[in-house]
Amino acid sequence: MYRIFLIPSLMLFSTLVYSADPVKKVEPVKEVPASKWSGEAELGYTKTTGNTDTESLLTKGKVVNERVKWKHVGTIEIINKTDNSVKTAKRTYITGKTDYNIDELSYLFVKLSYENDDFSGYDYQYTETFGYGYHLIKQDNLKMDIELGAGARQSKLSTGATNSEGLIKAATDIEWKISKTSTFIQELSVEAGEDNTISRSVTALKLQVVGNLSAKLSHNIKHSSDVPVGTKKTDTESVVTLVYSF
Repeated sequence: MYRIFLIPSLMLFSTLVYSADPVKKVEPVKEVPASKWSGEAELGYTKTTGNTDTESLLTKGKVVNERVKWKHVGTIEIINKTDNSVKTAKRTYITGKTDYNIDELSYLFVKLSYENDDFSGYDYQYTETFGYGYHLIKQDNLKMDIELGAGARQSKLSTGATNSEGLIKAATDIEWKISKTSTFIQELSVEAGEDNTISRSVTALKLQVVGNLSAKLSHNIKHSSDVPVGTKKTDTESVVTLVYSF
């Protein structure tokens, strides 16, 4: 009697087991890194015109930290040249910038900069700006950002006199990946102060040599509307460097 019920039950149980869907393997969720670091180190040759007319060694560094909502960028640029124990070029330019992403295209920024150029007529210039930025174009091979903000600038002339002024800032930043190994860069900024307006332009072409090593050709222009007596309003730099990215 028990066999009559046992055999059909076993057959039904086997049918249900083999007809059921196999257990699906759950793929682990890939976590987005909370913090991503990158940077560049540059070393090369620069020819300057304007308040200094010389050829010298240029060193530059850049560090970037990206988070979900934040982006921090720090840069340093140093030019130093001495001929026959006479200093012919000395310039240090340091910047720090923080972006806070409002959404995919909009962000707020704060930027601080320090410049010390022995041949500009100034001992130093500090600038603090804050404002709004927008990713006008955000594609894999083409990016364009625009920024508008306000801030202040503190300057100390070589004579010892000091000056502090408010300013309005406008800037654009273009990065175009022409091919897998070449990138075109164009940066423009205008800081219009109450007494002095400083405009900067950086035009560069970066060419990958091998791996993380690239060659970079750039032409930089800085123009000041009002300068100390005995100094020129426009300085230019023609630069050739090797860039190591990490």
